[in-house]
Amino acid sequence: MTGWAALRWMGGAWFAGIGPDGGHLPVPLLISTFDVDAQEGFTVCGEGVGPAHIRVVDGIPVTSPAWSVSFAMRYAETLREAVIALDMAAYSDLVSLTEVAAIIGHQSSWTGVPQAREALALGDENSWSPRETAMRLTWQLGVEGARPRSNLPLFDRGGRHIGTPDLIDVAAGVAADYDGVTHLGREQRRADRSRDELFVAHGIEMVRWLSGDRPGDFLARLHLAYESAGRRTGERSWVADPPPRWTSTVTVATRRALSDHQRSRFLRYRIG
Repeated sequence: MTGWAALRWMGGAWFAGIGPDGGHLPVPLLISTFDVDAQEGFTVCGEGVGPAHIRVVDGIPVTSPAWSVSFAMRYAETLREAVIALDMAAYSDLVSLTEVAAIIGHQSSWTGVPQAREALALGDENSWSPRETAMRLTWQLGVEGARPRSNLPLFDRGGRHIGTPDLIDVAAGVAADYDGVTHLGREQRRADRSRDELFVAHGIEMVRWLSGDRPGDFLARLHLAYESAGRRTGERSWVADPPPRWTSTVTVATRRALSDHQRSRFLRYRIG
């Protein structure tokens, strides 16, 4: 088993086997012989994989996380879906971008490698959901030269944590959050407003992608935020560099280094 199914079997929280159209994805299997036909619910592939990239998890042979995500990226229907697969594998700390790059580097002539390479260049190890990744890609395509960071903690000059927006272009001082249906409640809206006011007080332009928005709606607000940010003068009252006492969780490596107690404390706001 490989691709999304192997990643799910190994603990990938966001790999539910549902495609962009809402339909169920077939389980991808690597078959070393070509006399096996695909069956409903499964798809077979004759790509070879060495024993170093095969492991048995709960009795099921699966390809390694890096090999599995490379497969998912190469066979994704779109570049966006390829980046989402990479980001969400990193979300569950199954792979780092470096580990995936090492696999793709040995697959130069394989199916879908150009797409996988492009997706790798767009990946982020700290996206918390497929929607955040999609929003980041819309931002990058809609604002020339922008490379927003995912879930980067921001601090005041005294080292106090201001907040962690879903995305921020640090150079421009423009940030954005995605508001899903959970943000429609009165208490959550009040909390969002207070959070935005704090960001604005520190000179950070805040934009929200509201549930039901089209990409153009978000981009229009984003361009206005860039214009407003460009008119700001004077020294910033915020920084993106954490104080010495801060425990970072923005990379796969830093999250893997956490103790069980630290994971339950610092990653409690994530789904798994």
